[in-house]
Amino acid sequence: MGDKASAHPGAAGRAATADHPSSVRNVVLVGHSGSGKTTLVEALALTAGAVNRAGRVEDGGTVSDYDEIEHRQQRSVQLSLVPVEWAGCKINILDTPGYADFVGELRAGLRAADAALFVVSASDGVDGATRMVWEECAAVGMPRAIVVTHLEAARADFTEMTRVCAEAFGGDDPDAVLPLYLPLHGPEGPDGHAPVTGLIGLLSQRVFDYASGERKEAEPGPEQLPLVEEARNRLIEGIIAESEDETLMDRYLGGEEIDVKTLVDDLERAVARGTFHPVLAAAPAAEGARQGIGTVELLELVTGGFPTPLERTAPEVTTPQGVARPTPVCAPDGPLVAEVIKTSSDPYVGRVSLVRVFSGTLHPDETVHVSGHGMTDRGHEDHDVDERIGALSSPFGKQQRTLASCIAGDIACVAKLTRAETGDTLSGKDDPLLMAPWAMPDPLLPLAIQAHSKADEDKLSQGLSRLVAEDPTMRLEQNPHTHQLVLWCLGEAHKDVALERLRSRYGVQVDVVPHKVSLRETFGDTATGRGRHVKQSGGHGQYAICEIEVAPLPPGSGIEFVDKVVGGAVPRQFIPSVEKGVRAQAAKGVAAGYPLVDVRITLLDGKAHSVDSSDAAFQTAGALALREAAADTRIHLLEPVAELRVLVPDDYVGPVMSDLSGRRGRVVGTEQAGPGRTLVRAEVPEIEIGRYAVDLRSVSHGTGRFDRSYARHEPMPPQLADKIRESLEKTA
Repeated sequence: MGDKASAHPGAAGRAATADHPSSVRNVVLVGHSGSGKTTLVEALALTAGAVNRAGRVEDGGTVSDYDEIEHRQQRSVQLSLVPVEWAGCKINILDTPGYADFVGELRAGLRAADAALFVVSASDGVDGATRMVWEECAAVGMPRAIVVTHLEAARADFTEMTRVCAEAFGGDDPDAVLPLYLPLHGPEGPDGHAPVTGLIGLLSQRVFDYASGERKEAEPGPEQLPLVEEARNRLIEGIIAESEDETLMDRYLGGEEIDVKTLVDDLERAVARGTFHPVLAAAPAAEGARQGIGTVELLELVTGGFPTPLERTAPEVTTPQGVARPTPVCAPDGPLVAEVIKTSSDPYVGRVSLVRVFSGTLHPDETVHVSGHGMTDRGHEDHDVDERIGALSSPFGKQQRTLASCIAGDIACVAKLTRAETGDTLSGKDDPLLMAPWAMPDPLLPLAIQAHSKADEDKLSQGLSRLVAEDPTMRLEQNPHTHQLVLWCLGEAHKDVALERLRSRYGVQVDVVPHKVSLRETFGDTATGRGRHVKQSGGHGQYAICEIEVAPLPPGSGIEFVDKVVGGAVPRQFIPSVEKGVRAQAAKGVAAGYPLVDVRITLLDGKAHSVDSSDAAFQTAGALALREAAADTRIHLLEPVAELRVLVPDDYVGPVMSDLSGRRGRVVGTEQAGPGRTLVRAEVPEIEIGRYAVDLRSVSHGTGRFDRSYARHEPMPPQLADKIRESLEKTA
């Protein structure tokens, strides 16, 4: 970590490989959109010798953000893996999207990684969403470090950013978040900004100069040492406070000079335990440079301070039937337990699965058991099958570099797993296992779609099934009440990417139509109706007359049919026919075309003909009677009401409650949900929250979360109901 000799970089053009879990490091990059994660990945690949020039591989593509959709949208929309070699280790760098709509890709990266690099922009600071991810990592003890980027920006201040990071991430112990290096600045330019040209190591007190395009080590000048003294002393005290050697603090306070190697060893152990979080600086490489500023230091931190897969506890496993099994041990010769972290489709090789192996070794062309969690509520097919896998490869941009095997702790791409979906478990066919799923956000933005043409309709089902197989944060629903095909997404950008993938990847053009909520109708008062269906036109006629009374019932009662006919006015065999007719008409609606609910329909009287009465005639008469009763009374439109549970930081409780009130919502309670967080519970009409997934993000600055569940149907305000009736009349 700045105190070791620079390692020899890897070689461009060949696959990074690992022969033992101890030589693997899996690290995920986390940060808000625009923080510089992808630029940092490309700089690390350049420094490690994995690319020939910044961000480029042999075919001219980039190692990250190589998808055409990412090029068009100018941002990351999916998880990407960039493996590099450094100091005898294979480093699997997992670059995640920073935009909130693609949090599913972030969670997949967190699942596959053993440590996290939080990338923070010196020009933008730390946003609330990044703080929330930090807290999630802290809850499971994941080791973390912080990288400050955009130091080249005007008014960028590394010292101020370290203070902000300590405040945001340090919690009760800000001394657990401290810098390992301070940036060195060159001469001021015409704009008055002094660019970063190198770093000075606080422990080694050595200067690492990148001004020439390559890292060069030198002695600090006499004017530089006083600048780092205070930061160095604080860093040493922070490391000693985390040391397992209880005598170290007494020796330090007694004036003893602690050996740098001892400090570095204690620092690495504290980082691997997740109790100390170093702050580093990074700046992009200059034109023609072979190394970006701070990239060597970052690679040294990853290889020296971040844990190996051997130090991570794997997720719990069960049999597919739910019987608990021992937690997998990271051993190449153990039983196979692996997980599909991401699924994608390639137009040439078909489905490609990104797999993290937790135990055992994965070999090409072997048969494995694929177990899924059966998320049928999200449109995912349940599956529990044996499959023969294809080739193993290591991804690098658009390239796939062949691997002979993938050992425990490593990550690789697997071809031809036709049934496997994101989140599935791969295990031995003779000992099927299922890993506990990771948490995924519930998609809450509805997108109602229909095929653009008959040709698209033929391909729509397959295209959608592939889409949800790749992305478990999407949910496909065929709404039985509105008869709409609805794709539930996380936000507008998520929706746009889904439509683009349907069009460009699967050749399906769809039209977006307004999303409907499942309205209902009910009677406002008791009413009577007479249904008369009499036709005499020669031959066999039709004769049926019935009289009914319709009375409203309490919400949730459904439709109740009561027979009060006396004297055989309606023959017994035709009473079920009347009920069938009124129920069929109720399903079609009596005013605005929405199903009728919560009424009691009482058959009072009627007439029949000995020859011309029939089942069909009394069904028709029942329907006519119900329509006549509806014409004589006020019909209420019922709208679905959802129960919302909104979790927000305390600072945003007021704006959130005000926004809910503006949606005709009723706040039914609030409660503390952890330090600085409040859970707001409210009941809101569903017609008012179609875009709440987007609007809450705006109101809470990206820090709010919510879930929803159906509560009940209740009468819609008359003025709104009248508007809906008027719009239906215009379109009729």
